[in-house]
Amino acid sequence: MAISTSDHTRTRGGVAGKLSDRVTGLLGTDLPFRIRAWDGSEWGPEGGPVVVLRSKRALRRFLWKPDELGIARAYVTGDLDVEGDLEDGFRRLRAFGREQGKHLSLRPRDYVGLVGTLAELGAIGPPPKRPGSEAQVKGRVHSKLRDSAVIAHHYDLSNEFYELILDDNMAYSCAYWTSDAPDHGLADAQTDKLDLVCRKLGLRPGLRLLDVGCGWGSLSIHAARYYGVSVTGVTLSKEQLEFARRRVADLGLHDVVDLRIQDYRDVDDGPYDAATSIEMGEHVGAENYPTFVGALFRLLRPEGRVVIQQMSRGPVSPGGGPFIEAYIAPDMHMRPVGETVALVEAAGFEVRDVEAMREHYARTIRAWHVAFEQHWDEAVALVGEETARVWRLYLVGALLTFEDGSTGVDQIVAVKPAADGASGMGPTRADWVVGAGRPTGGRGRSPGR
Repeated sequence: MAISTSDHTRTRGGVAGKLSDRVTGLLGTDLPFRIRAWDGSEWGPEGGPVVVLRSKRALRRFLWKPDELGIARAYVTGDLDVEGDLEDGFRRLRAFGREQGKHLSLRPRDYVGLVGTLAELGAIGPPPKRPGSEAQVKGRVHSKLRDSAVIAHHYDLSNEFYELILDDNMAYSCAYWTSDAPDHGLADAQTDKLDLVCRKLGLRPGLRLLDVGCGWGSLSIHAARYYGVSVTGVTLSKEQLEFARRRVADLGLHDVVDLRIQDYRDVDDGPYDAATSIEMGEHVGAENYPTFVGALFRLLRPEGRVVIQQMSRGPVSPGGGPFIEAYIAPDMHMRPVGETVALVEAAGFEVRDVEAMREHYARTIRAWHVAFEQHWDEAVALVGEETARVWRLYLVGALLTFEDGSTGVDQIVAVKPAADGASGMGPTRADWVVGAGRPTGGRGRSPGR
C-alpha cells in the first residue's frame, strides 16, 4: 500500500518508513522519487520512477561507499533496481543532488543517527563482495602492459556486443548530426563525422594517414575508400583488430590499409601527411599526454595536419567519476579543452580550429541507448546480466553528463608548421572545411548517401 509523504509529522511504517523519517530529518525534504523496500513498504511521490531496494545489501553497499560507486555496485548486482524511466530518474537525482549540495551540512550526530537506523534495519555488516564486472587492472599506471589491459577490459567484450549498439560503420565516438530529418539516422551522422574529419585533414589521393586508436576501423576504412589515402591504423584491442582486418579484406582495401596491434609510443614509420586521434587521447593519462602529442608531432611531415577529437571535463572528476573509472575506463583522464589546446601547442603544433560537439554526443548516446534497449535480451545472452546492467547505467549516465554540460567533446585541428612557418592551409575555415566535399579517386560510395 502506498504511504503518503505529505505529512512529515506522521510516523511511517516498515523499512521505507524508517528510511523516510531519517532522510527527511537530515535533508529537510523528501527525495524526488519513490522507494520500495524489500519488505514491500513504500515511500515517496507517485507517478515517477521507483527505486527498489531488493535486499539489505543495497544499503550496506552504500554504507561502505556512500557515493555513486556504492549506488552503482548495488544497481549492477541487482540489489537495487529502478522501475520506470531510468533516464528520468537519474535526471531528477542529479538536479536534486546539485540543489542539496548548496546548503546541506551534516553533523557528526547526523551520521550516528543514520548508522543507528541502518543497524535497526539489519544493514550493518562487512563490506559486500565487489561485483565481478568491476575492472581489475594491475601494474604501473599507463605502462604499456596496463594500458593494454585497460583497453581489453572495455573493448574486448565481443564484437557482437558492440554491433548491437553501434551503426554499420562501427564508429564508437561522437557522431555529427547535420540534419533533423526523421530518416537521418545514426549511420548518416557517423558518416558525416567521418567526412568532416577527412575534410579537416585535407585528405586526397596519394597521402598517408596515421589513425591512432583506430578502433573497428571506421575512419581508416572510410579515408582509404572515399579519399584515396593510404592508412596505418593502430589499436591495442585484439577484438577490434580482428573485426577491422576482416572488413578491410572484404572491401579489397588490404593494399592501402595497414592495421596493427601497436602502442602509439612504438610507431616509427613516419613521416605521415596527416594523423587522427578520435577519442583516444583520454586514455593516455595526464603525465603521458605530452609524450602522446609529441609522438604525433614527430610522425608528421611539415605542414601535416592532425585532428584530435577528445572529451573534456572540469577539474572535478577528471576521470569521469568513480563509476566510470571502476567499470568502463580505468585510468581515463579528461581536462578542460583549453588545457588540451595548450598541450598540443606545447608539442610544437599550431592550433587552427576548435569545434565544440557536446550536443552531438548527447544525441549520439541516446541513439546507442535506444539500440541497446531494443537488443537487451541479446546483450544479456552475450555478456551476462551484470555487465548489461553496467552498460545501461553507463549509457544513461553519459547521456546526462553531455546534456547538462559537465562533460564536453571537441575537435581540435592543428598543423605542424614548416621551417618558414607555412601551414599549407587556406586563409579561411571555408577554404578547408565548408563545401570541400570528397575528392575524386576514392574506391566507393557511402551507403545510402
